[in-house]
Amino acid sequence: MKLVIISGMSGSGKSSALQALEDVGFYCIDNLPAMLLPDLIKHLEADAQFKKIAVCIDARNLSSNLERLPEIWRDFNEHSDINAELVFINASLESLLNRYSSTRRRHPMSELFSGLTDSIEYEKKLLEPIAEIADIRIDTTHMSLYDLRDTIKLRVAERKQQTLSLQFESFGFKHGVPMDVDMVFDVRVLPNPYWLPELRKFTGKDKPVIDFLSNEALVDEMYQDIRGYIEKWLPEFSNNNRSYVTVGIGCTGGQHRSVFLAEKLTGYFKSLMDTVNIRHRELH
Repeated sequence: MKLVIISGMSGSGKSSALQALEDVGFYCIDNLPAMLLPDLIKHLEADAQFKKIAVCIDARNLSSNLERLPEIWRDFNEHSDINAELVFINASLESLLNRYSSTRRRHPMSELFSGLTDSIEYEKKLLEPIAEIADIRIDTTHMSLYDLRDTIKLRVAERKQQTLSLQFESFGFKHGVPMDVDMVFDVRVLPNPYWLPELRKFTGKDKPVIDFLSNEALVDEMYQDIRGYIEKWLPEFSNNNRSYVTVGIGCTGGQHRSVFLAEKLTGYFKSLMDTVNIRHRELH
């Protein structure tokens, strides 16, 4: 049986994530009281018809229940052989404010605070212990609904049991560093195709830029160093019971250098691992 716990900030996309899992055959339960999780697991273990379960536990719970969730989760992982993952979904404060302003929905913490910002900040503090123990963290700040659904399917639903999954994410520093990456490599020191007018309109996936960067010795040196670092330390992530590692590759605008290197690294590691994905945050 595969069990997925979805948690995260209100407005970050938890409901959409749960729906994405339901679309691929998961039996889904929304807003489960955290204290009922152990009993639910015992019941599901005894019923062979439940192969894939997804449960959403978030700030709609009583705060006393949420405080116990990390303890419940650790105890469960120590004494159960079920393939289980805790997924935490987040977004920037600005993004959450914009989403609530556009939908005019009521925030779960609005009874405690008069302002939306205070409600979001309190919820973040309340959920912080859960975010810290999550197996997978997803930042939806720059994601569309379709991006989130694809990410959930790739990173959660289709991941093979007991195998480490690796994702490369290219991004532009001028748009902010992704919140869900485990390690970041800054490639802004490399020659920039943007300053060549004939290459500016292309991206790191296009042949003119690929040819340009492939002929730069510094680019190859950076690629070798990043590849070597990941190859050396990835087994340690796996030995530490990590199920997913996200590597951020950042340049200035997220169009050329970071895209090129993320593509090249993805191609290399796909020859070594079962589950390797790629996302270009700034390419739409």
